[in-house]
Amino acid sequence: MFELSDYGVAYGQSDVISGMDLTVNKNEIVAILGRNGMGKTTLMKSLIGMIPSKSGSIKLDGKEISGLKSHERVGAGVGFVPQGRMIFSTMTVSENIETGLTSTGEKKIPTDLYSLFPVLDEMKSRRGGNLSGGQQQQLAIARALASNPSVLLLDEPTEGIQPSIIKEMARTLKQIRTQRNVTIIVSEQVLSFALDMADRILVIEKGKIVLDVPVEEADQQTITKYLSV
Repeated sequence: MFELSDYGVAYGQSDVISGMDLTVNKNEIVAILGRNGMGKTTLMKSLIGMIPSKSGSIKLDGKEISGLKSHERVGAGVGFVPQGRMIFSTMTVSENIETGLTSTGEKKIPTDLYSLFPVLDEMKSRRGGNLSGGQQQQLAIARALASNPSVLLLDEPTEGIQPSIIKEMARTLKQIRTQRNVTIIVSEQVLSFALDMADRILVIEKGKIVLDVPVEEADQQTITKYLSV
């Protein structure tokens, strides 16, 4: 349901992603692993339209979306949780989530978002900047889900979050997939989190996919070699 064909992204003359082919099935959770500087964040930003692609196509449910602007991609069904969360620190929790409703035309926050993230329900009126890192990450995911995406992209969601919260986040992402029928693509560096949460593991090296295995066939030693500097 989400497909990249001969996909390329460049900064000026420098190719960061080149000739990438990737198919993600409906309701699948895919983790994209790789060291810093291997193209994970560039890939994610280009998929949501923050960085233009250089070549190839992106199809969502068979429709070409590579020519769309970021807000049009959100309208087409792509949700995005950026690295560093990027919540609005002076706005309340509920105001932050409401910003995700703009593409749907809905006025009310779907109640299931608060059932997925009970802590946000308790803190509706608190400013985003007063939440912990883990709570801000939950808020960023809830905001992305408010746009009712069919595919959810998360860029390094475990960054700066304590291990106990990371385990909880893996459970929550699986719950989101089941409850909302969402396909999830996560760029990540923490292998244990990827193994907990994903159906499939990809490793990206210098902008190319060098490993693509179902999680039950993933060899930790091999993957760790790719991730070590």
